[in-house]
Amino acid sequence: MRLLNIFGDPHTRLLKKISPKIEEINKLESEIEKLSDSNLKDKTQELRDRIKKGQSLEDILPEAFALVREVAKRTLGQRHYDAQLLGGIILHHGKIAEMRTGEGKTLVATLPAYLNTLESKGVHIITVNDYLSRRDVVWMGQIYNFLGLIVSCINHEASYLYDPDFLKSDFKNEKSDFDNLDKERDEKGSFKVIHEFLRPCTRKEAYEADITYGTNNEFGFDYLRDNIAYDKNQVSQREHNFAVIDEVDSILIDEARTPLIISAPFAESEDFYVTFSRIADKLKEGDDYAVDEKLKAISLTDNGIEKAEKMLGVENIYTEKGIKYVHHLETAVRAKALFHKDKDYVVKNGEVMIVDEFTGRLMPGRRWSEGLHQAIEAKESVEIQKESRTFASVTFQNYFRMYKKLSGMTGTALTSAEEFFKVYNLETVSIPTNKPMIRKDLQDLVFQTEKGKFKAVVEKIKELNENGQPVLVGTVSIEKNEYLSALLKKEGIPHKVLNAKSHEEEGAIIAQAGSKRMVTVATNMAGRGVDVVLGGNPPDKKESEEVKSLGGLFVLGTERHEARRIDNQLRGRSGRQGDSGQTQFFVSLEDNLMRIFGPDRIKSMMQTFKIPEDQPIENKLVSRAIESAQTKIEGFNFDARNHLLKYDDVMNQHRNIIYERRKKILFGDNGYVLKTIEDIFKKREADFGVVEKKRQEMGDELFFNTQRQLLLQVMDMLWIEHLEIMDYIRSSVRLRAYGQRDPLIEYKNESLRLFKELEASINHTIVETMLRSESIMNEAQNTKQFRNLNLGIKNLSGHAKRNDPCPCGSGKKYKKCHGA
Repeated sequence: MRLLNIFGDPHTRLLKKISPKIEEINKLESEIEKLSDSNLKDKTQELRDRIKKGQSLEDILPEAFALVREVAKRTLGQRHYDAQLLGGIILHHGKIAEMRTGEGKTLVATLPAYLNTLESKGVHIITVNDYLSRRDVVWMGQIYNFLGLIVSCINHEASYLYDPDFLKSDFKNEKSDFDNLDKERDEKGSFKVIHEFLRPCTRKEAYEADITYGTNNEFGFDYLRDNIAYDKNQVSQREHNFAVIDEVDSILIDEARTPLIISAPFAESEDFYVTFSRIADKLKEGDDYAVDEKLKAISLTDNGIEKAEKMLGVENIYTEKGIKYVHHLETAVRAKALFHKDKDYVVKNGEVMIVDEFTGRLMPGRRWSEGLHQAIEAKESVEIQKESRTFASVTFQNYFRMYKKLSGMTGTALTSAEEFFKVYNLETVSIPTNKPMIRKDLQDLVFQTEKGKFKAVVEKIKELNENGQPVLVGTVSIEKNEYLSALLKKEGIPHKVLNAKSHEEEGAIIAQAGSKRMVTVATNMAGRGVDVVLGGNPPDKKESEEVKSLGGLFVLGTERHEARRIDNQLRGRSGRQGDSGQTQFFVSLEDNLMRIFGPDRIKSMMQTFKIPEDQPIENKLVSRAIESAQTKIEGFNFDARNHLLKYDDVMNQHRNIIYERRKKILFGDNGYVLKTIEDIFKKREADFGVVEKKRQEMGDELFFNTQRQLLLQVMDMLWIEHLEIMDYIRSSVRLRAYGQRDPLIEYKNESLRLFKELEASINHTIVETMLRSESIMNEAQNTKQFRNLNLGIKNLSGHAKRNDPCPCGSGKKYKKCHGA
């Protein structure tokens, strides 16, 4: 172990400080090895008792880690390396551990997860997709189960508990051998054994487990669902105690740009989308609109506006039709100019599905907001989905900041260390590899044209393939992925294709990417998840050695990504655990990164020397220019995310107050509910005797159930209105910058005023409803129904239609009364 031989590393002092803990764990190994299986199991309760008596987690860390290591040896046949123990300590301390691909991050997470459950609080382990959460709960569940812990996973469709006896009851003696876990793949690359050890359970049961695996989306959406629940039995999550995030850069940075939103159809989509899509189709770039690729924005020219006005049959779109028409026109042009099929989205089963630019994976259920998704649906001539109304939303930044302790693992974190610290207060620590890294990262090859570059890429693949060396080719989009595949077919080079359209086979394709003569052409999704093992998976020893002697896996990147981390993730598929390997990027001056951000001196240099299009230049100046461009873009994107977060922090204060009040009403006893109503009546200077009278008439059970529902529904109804108003204010304050006023300060001032109005409106509506809605009370009394008190709230939406009668009983429409 090279812990103390990394002088010059910025983390040396911290690693030195932790080293004695590693030695302590290692000293315990011989003692722990002597324990019987039952004695090992008893240790969990013994450690929990010691914590109750006053010992800290830090005190028992060496023994807990030594226990987990021993159980891993007995169940999985795997022993944690010292580097993995170090990673586990870093995670327990609430930091990010940067660990190279193939260093066994999945096994590392078992150490801090077990230790932190000893306080009898839940631990969440966040994965990047459902498949990995199922795989890991079955794989690592053996360790936790041996130690007496309950482990679960939440998936999009269902929740499961790890139960090794589940198979016995359903499948008699057909239990699969876990030693053959990697061999037990079906034709789609999934583990056959997975479902045989997972017992379906409720969401609530999954969260009551000691350790819960699941994706960031599922944890975030469950949080939102809990906060629109009308029955405390529907609330599934408990406290946000400790989370370990796998691929932490992907989840906390890449996916943090898009908030999680729970919404429902609000109205039929208008014909506007089709009309404006047709108009946009007739407008020409340059003449009618300009595109700013750096800012990903469009601006209409006077000529373009005139053309649109002519097609719409109006004199002046701004004065005659207002902001709605202008918004639709700009959105349709953005859909046309900036969003491309098989790059930003795919059309699958008549639906427009977003492709994540960082992972290359499809994002089912996610939609672009502000009418953009509908504009793209109109452009692609598919069914335009109904517009929706937001009931609840949260950003990943604000969701994960709720945890008392947060930690994460990834192969590429240092380039984003500043953002992790500023946004999440997370320090990043680079963990030395278990074996020395011998992979060769070759200089980029730069070509004049994209056509010339791909010609050279095909030649290189052909050369490597003839030698027998496996090649993993990274492409930035489905479009480029399929284009290269067509070129390889033309040359008769056998290969496998992996992209969002073939993602079901991802596990099987990547598992075999290290086999001799294998050519795998993949989008960014190849950068994460399953290890590429030389010689195939399970590896053939003879083939594995042969592949190593040929130079290992050759990773060929066909374009640089805007973020260095994504390039480094792709490189990281090669050279795992001291294996040989090579990586190289082929770039052209026509690639987006070079075309938009590349320095002009490089372009002019290549033109001056009249270099043929398929002839590369290998120059440190070019490589430095590419890295410089990437650093600038990363800084720009960080600033943009930080800017959005400052606005969301304002909204988050409101959200926390409302959700906390909601929780207290839902879980509080009858005395709390009565006190809440009494306080509201006092603030409105209303007669509380009416409420007491109604309580005596209805009886306590019906009265308190009714009042609880009333309080929740009024809060939800007005909270949803507040969300819409805040969204509108956020858009409008941008214009105040023209008057030399800071939009963020304006937004904060407006939000404070609006939140005070929201609180006053909630109190007023509750009092008025209770005083005037005799018929509602009678209906509740007669039917014993208190789910929906005729407040215009449908499907748990909390939405009162603006043209419905106001719930206060005034007889006016809601929009003319409390919705004004």
